[in-house]
Amino acid sequence: MPKGTGWRISLIAVFVVFSFLYLTPTLVSTLPSWWGSFLPKDKIHLGLDLQGGTHLVMEVDTEKAVEGSLDLVATDLEDTLNSKNLHFKHIARDGSDKVSVVLYEKGTADIVQKLIKDKYPSYELSPTFDQGGFVALTLRVSEKDAQERKDKAVQQALETIRNRIDQFGVSEPTIQREGVNHIAVQLPGIKDPQRAIDLIGRTARLDFKLVREDISPTSGTIPDDAELLKEKSVDPATGAVTEIPIVVQKKPMITGDLLTDAQVRIDSQFNQPYVGIEFNSLGAKLFDQVTAANVGKRFAIVLDNNIHSAPVIRERISGGSAQISGNFTEKSAADLAIVLRAGALPAPVKIIQNVTVGPSLGEDSIHKGLYAGLIGVLLVVAFMAVYYKLSGMIANMGMVLNILYLMGALAALGATLTLPGIAAIVLLVGMSVDSNVIIFERIREELKLGKSPKSALDAGYDKAFLTIMDSHVTTLITAAVLFQFGTGPVKGFAVSLSLGVIINLFTSLIGTKVTFDLFLHKGKVKKMSI
Repeated sequence: MPKGTGWRISLIAVFVVFSFLYLTPTLVSTLPSWWGSFLPKDKIHLGLDLQGGTHLVMEVDTEKAVEGSLDLVATDLEDTLNSKNLHFKHIARDGSDKVSVVLYEKGTADIVQKLIKDKYPSYELSPTFDQGGFVALTLRVSEKDAQERKDKAVQQALETIRNRIDQFGVSEPTIQREGVNHIAVQLPGIKDPQRAIDLIGRTARLDFKLVREDISPTSGTIPDDAELLKEKSVDPATGAVTEIPIVVQKKPMITGDLLTDAQVRIDSQFNQPYVGIEFNSLGAKLFDQVTAANVGKRFAIVLDNNIHSAPVIRERISGGSAQISGNFTEKSAADLAIVLRAGALPAPVKIIQNVTVGPSLGEDSIHKGLYAGLIGVLLVVAFMAVYYKLSGMIANMGMVLNILYLMGALAALGATLTLPGIAAIVLLVGMSVDSNVIIFERIREELKLGKSPKSALDAGYDKAFLTIMDSHVTTLITAAVLFQFGTGPVKGFAVSLSLGVIINLFTSLIGTKVTFDLFLHKGKVKKMSI
């Protein structure tokens, strides 16, 4: 055996064994119970275009995110002025980019101006002006801060949607940002697309608000610090929906941001599901204080501006636990628990594209892709065998190793195979033999110069090395660009192509060379079949 050949053969064999080990879960439907304990159990996942599913494109209402941050500023200013005994007439968001503060006197306005400059230095503060005998000033968000808030809202929405989908249990989802305010979601193999859509798009803003019993819902006049909401009730027998109008305090006593957990539980008395929630330490303290101060009053549990229930506070509730009850099914209660655990979306999202790919289309794509790949492989094998004879068969062996290693690598990485990914594998077949064609032509040139087969082989590989390396590196750079800037299917193509390029370098420069060395190492071969 030639020097240095042993470790190369061992390396090839090790890669073959590992490839088969990682491919076994994909190729074998039922594995023995002991397999998953210490052997790979993940298989190659099929993408949306191969197994069907749902493709969504959502638009984040980033303007609402800016308005929401200004609402928080207005609330914070209100609390701050109250704590400092600074009297004001009115503090509220004015439009989509500013907060207006109306005060009773100029002296107070000067103090408030200084306080706002210290507390919100990045906001633009207008000079005070007269407003019907009162003193008013305006706090405006800068264009830069508004843009940062919009960008952050899209990022937060993306992470929240990812958390919800992970808890929903979809295998290998693709969730990514597209453009300025769009998020693309692919859910392969999903069986209930409408439930997933409802789950993903739900804003899930949870508030606990006191009911204003002193204001009649039919009065027609609702003060600025209150709002009219509706409590929906569904008759379990007929399915009829009734809406009961209720006036609640606009400012929430507690918000869902203080939740740490939400789980579905069953009411032992009525055998009905409800959602049990747990607050963090701050939330538990606030809940304790609010319930202690409002015993005998109604407390509305508001989710996305709809009242789920408005029970009477019978006693002080300590411990940081509460429950959201209503006419839930187990599925709807589970979905509510998921969105509460994952957190509220920072801004509403609107589904602007909803495409459902049927499994029959995916099956058809798989068959066509496999047929295309098989025909491509057979044509290449036939050409190499006819044109390069025995050397062509060695190149064919390298091509088979290429495909085996690539499929094993995809399984080991838990990658998702898409139709463009299959196209990349077919392309790899061509690249595999292309490298060998370059090497074989160099060997032919050396043989024509009268060199021995062994010398011609070594010279052919040496002279072809830089050419092969250059072509593979440039292809790898292209694949990296496609992966960085492409969408889901393009990324699938880039992953398969990148792995294929790296593997092909190994098989073309080491795998086939070892085989030739084994044939020619004694120097007895006088003529190469090439």
